[in-house]
Amino acid sequence: MPTALLISGSIGQGHDVMAEACADTLRARGWTTTTVDAMALLGSTAGRAGEAVFRRMHDLPGLYDAFHFAALRPGSRLALLADSAARTRLTRQVRLLLDRHRPDLVVSVFATATSAVNDLRAGRPGMRHFVFCTDVTPHRLWVQDGTDLFLVTSEVAACAVRRYRPDAPTAVVPPPLRKPFYRPPGRAEARAGLGVPDGAPCVLLMSGSWGLGPLARTAAAIADAGPHVLAVAGRNPPLERRLRAAEERQPRVHAFGWTDRIPALMAAADLVVTSSGDTCSEARALGRRLLLLDTVQGHGRDNLQHELELGHADVTSARPDEIARNALAALRRPAPAPSASATPDAWRTAFEAALVRVGLATAA
Repeated sequence: MPTALLISGSIGQGHDVMAEACADTLRARGWTTTTVDAMALLGSTAGRAGEAVFRRMHDLPGLYDAFHFAALRPGSRLALLADSAARTRLTRQVRLLLDRHRPDLVVSVFATATSAVNDLRAGRPGMRHFVFCTDVTPHRLWVQDGTDLFLVTSEVAACAVRRYRPDAPTAVVPPPLRKPFYRPPGRAEARAGLGVPDGAPCVLLMSGSWGLGPLARTAAAIADAGPHVLAVAGRNPPLERRLRAAEERQPRVHAFGWTDRIPALMAAADLVVTSSGDTCSEARALGRRLLLLDTVQGHGRDNLQHELELGHADVTSARPDEIARNALAALRRPAPAPSASATPDAWRTAFEAALVRVGLATAA
């Protein structure tokens, strides 16, 4: 039975969603899969410190922009030193995983550990290595020598990969979705379960698993203007408390913490207000218009511009009054049809074609 090792990262939820999609497809073909967290492999102290630094950089306006555009994108000495330090800490753990599982395929959906996997390929001639990045412009640390195939979700991203490796093998695949988004509930059913009147305007407000931006004040501002607001805090307990307080003051605010009901929330909404990320693909799959919060620095700026280019999306600052005005305007604009490519077959076919390219089709 063929085996696969998937390396994700616990910074945000998007990496885990992509790893899960790959694992589901492989298991359906008879593979055995194991998914690990690169941040955990760094060790509890280093992993927590790395996440804390990343969060702090996002909290200081412009700091992560500077690091991303001046260091990560060009692959400056600072970025390469950071990658080398992570590789040094990860090499032993990754070697143990490769020796234990002897995978036919490693799929990296997180830039950290990518170079460690490639450095340890000696003596493992049958192992293949995919790198899967859904950013529209993968930075330098994603693109390492020795990777067999780079999976990306746009031709723009493929060009970004070839910036660093002109001969890099790339495959453009549809963004995979969590299973419930392929068969979401109907609008009426979703609204009935959430207590939202059938004919009322409704907005889903969320900003990644960290809940970036002034979401509590924004939820109140939009609800005060008339629409119902389904506001999601993600893994941000202080934000959840603020949303619960807003819900007590304004009954059109419906507060949620960490929840697996996003497909139903999105099905109930007329508009999705969110930061750039994988939520955008989910909204397009259901045929929901987007209002994008300009809150994610670095790669988030590029992803936001790409979403605008795809259409049926608008952008707003992170100031609550401006978000509310833009949301009311966006609610008056037509919604798109559900994305025709957002089907499990489209993703599965593309991923299986990637396996064929590296000679792993017969392994299944």
